[in-house]
Amino acid sequence: MLRRTLPALRSVKDGVMDAARQAAKGDAHFPSLRGHPAARVNARESAEGQARLDAAEDERRRGARPEATTVKEFQVYRWNPDSPGRRPFLQSYFVDLAACRPMVLDVLQKIKAEHDPTLTFRRSCREGICGSCSMCIDGVNTVACLKPVDTDASRASMITPLPHMFVVKDLVVDLTGFYQQYKSVEPWLKTKRPPPGGREHPQSPAQRKKLDGLYECILCACCSTACPSYWWNSEAFLGPAALLHAYRWVSDSRDDYGQERVQSLAEGWDKLYRCRMIKSCTATCPKSLDPAAAISSMKTLHQLRKA
Repeated sequence: MLRRTLPALRSVKDGVMDAARQAAKGDAHFPSLRGHPAARVNARESAEGQARLDAAEDERRRGARPEATTVKEFQVYRWNPDSPGRRPFLQSYFVDLAACRPMVLDVLQKIKAEHDPTLTFRRSCREGICGSCSMCIDGVNTVACLKPVDTDASRASMITPLPHMFVVKDLVVDLTGFYQQYKSVEPWLKTKRPPPGGREHPQSPAQRKKLDGLYECILCACCSTACPSYWWNSEAFLGPAALLHAYRWVSDSRDDYGQERVQSLAEGWDKLYRCRMIKSCTATCPKSLDPAAAISSMKTLHQLRKA
C-alpha cells in the first residue's frame, strides 16, 4: 500500500524541487537568468518556497502533521503623518501563503485588499522595471515585486521603508533629493558635432556592449540607501545610483563630454571621492549591477588624466 501511495504523495513536491534545481542551473531552461545572479537566487528561492508550501499543505491534508500551517506573520512598518503624536510601529498581519502569489509585493497587495486598506506603499510594473516598490525586506534593500516570500511560517518577515530616508507614510519614502542628484549628472546624450547625415549617431556592437551593466539601472534607490557613505553625506555625495548613470554616459561612444563629466564629478571631492568602496551597493542591487565598479572606473579615469 505504501509503495502505491508514496509516489502520488510526493509528485507535486518533487516536481517543484526539480524546477528549483533547473532554476539554479539557469542557462538551459531559463536563458533570461543568464548573467543575472540576483534573479537566479530569487528563482531558486521561489521554487523551493513553493515546494515547502506544497509539502506542508499535503501533510496537513493527510493528517501526518495537523499542526503544519501556511499562515505566516508579516511585520510591516507603519507611520501616519496625520497622527503626529503616534510614533512609528510594526504592525503584524497574518497571511495564508497558500492563497497568495509568491512575491512580497503580492503579500502587500493582499494585505491592502483584504486586511487593511490604509497600508501605503508604491508599486507599478510588477516586473522589476520601474523600481517603485523598493523597500527593506528582512534587512535587505530590494524591490518587492522580485523578492520571493520566505515561506518558513515559524518566523515572521519584517518589511520596512528604505533606510536613512525621510518617510512620507508607511513604506513610502521621499525620493526628491535622490532624483535631484540623478538630474545633476545630466543623464542625457551631449554632443559637440551633428550626427552623420543629420539623422543619428552610429554605434558599433562592441561600443554598445560597453553599456551593458549600466543602462539597466531602474533608479529604485536600493543601492544608495544601503551605502554608509551616502547615509553620512547624502547632501554632498551623489550616491551609487547617480554615479552609475554618470558612468553610463561617460562610457557611451556617442557622447562627446566624457572628460568634462568626470572632471565635474571630481571637483569638490565630495560628489565622487566620498565613496569608500564598501560595496554594499553592489551586494544589494536587485538587477545584479555593479555600481562600485563604475565608481572605481571613474576615479581611475580622473587620476589617469591628472597624471
